[in-house]
Amino acid sequence: MAHAEEMFVVISDPAIYEHENRPPSSLEWILERFARLESRSSADGSEQWLNWVIRLPTSELVGYVQATVKANGQAAIAYELSSAYWGRGLARRAVQAMMTELADHYRAHTLTAVLKRENRRSLQLLERLGFSLASAKSHAELNLDPGEVLMHRGIKAHALGTS
Repeated sequence: MAHAEEMFVVISDPAIYEHENRPPSSLEWILERFARLESRSSADGSEQWLNWVIRLPTSELVGYVQATVKANGQAAIAYELSSAYWGRGLARRAVQAMMTELADHYRAHTLTAVLKRENRRSLQLLERLGFSLASAKSHAELNLDPGEVLMHRGIKAHALGTS
């Protein structure tokens, strides 16, 4: 919750929502959401909820990365950056760092990400990070909207490249 005010500014950027959802309705909404996420686990304890802010060396907050890790080693990831910082490699470095953390400290071995089919920027980022399109069976199991795609990647501790 300590980052809520700064994050509200970042995730209120309308460019982020060209393909995804909609901006938060208020700072209070963000505070409530962050309060839930700070528990770091689902009510039944079957999932770990991990969230990290992305800061520049100047301390400016520019976005976040997050993961939901299940006991079976599968982790769903997500990320958001202010559009002012797109195209600078920051998202790639932040997601790569999160992937390393997930493999090395949370025993994650399979990562997934859901995105809108039209979101070329996010698709290219995931492909650069070694993700590929998941099987039709995996898509069906998650009951995705027709405009959504599921990307996946296997990972191993200490084996992630930094390309």
